[in-house]
Amino acid sequence: MENNQPCLALFDFDGTITHSDMFSKFIRHSAKKRRFIIWGSLILPFFVAYKAGLFPARVLRPMVAYIAFKGRSVKQLESLGAYYAQHIIPLHLRDIALDKIRWHLSRGDKAVLVSASLDIYLRSWCDAMEISLICSEMESLNGHYSGRYLAGDCSGDKKANKVKAQFTLADYPKVYAYGDTHEDLSMLALADEAYMNWKRLN
Repeated sequence: MENNQPCLALFDFDGTITHSDMFSKFIRHSAKKRRFIIWGSLILPFFVAYKAGLFPARVLRPMVAYIAFKGRSVKQLESLGAYYAQHIIPLHLRDIALDKIRWHLSRGDKAVLVSASLDIYLRSWCDAMEISLICSEMESLNGHYSGRYLAGDCSGDKKANKVKAQFTLADYPKVYAYGDTHEDLSMLALADEAYMNWKRLN
């Protein structure tokens, strides 16, 4: 808090708050194996290219989500997401991240998770942590997921754009941001005090 006014604190999730890629772990936790046996051969070349640094994660994630969730029950996946948030995510959290989130909350700051990961599980986790959420969201129709994202993958410039659409940065005396990869650079550029892999940049 600066001059008795709350600051804004923006946190990436995978790799920043967690040690692991929780998107991939949730796919394995929730996806039906039969789907990936059928569709895996189609997506495998893209996955290999991604591992080689030749295909962007922001494109691969929606492809994987489409295969995993198209036609699935919203109620069923939200239940899986709540379980994942309560029992799996805590096993992969960084102490430094939890301490920093609690520090911001203790000061009365506005803490916001800004992530390319999915609302299916992040919403439950953020509700439990009492922090706000901006993330990739799955589209649902008549109680089932369409497999598509509502507004694209929340990474890169979209992180910064969504933050600016939701918050007036000038209302806060100071903006903090925490990330771990190039996908967070646009968000970090919004900050007065930015951290990459928990090392201060400015």
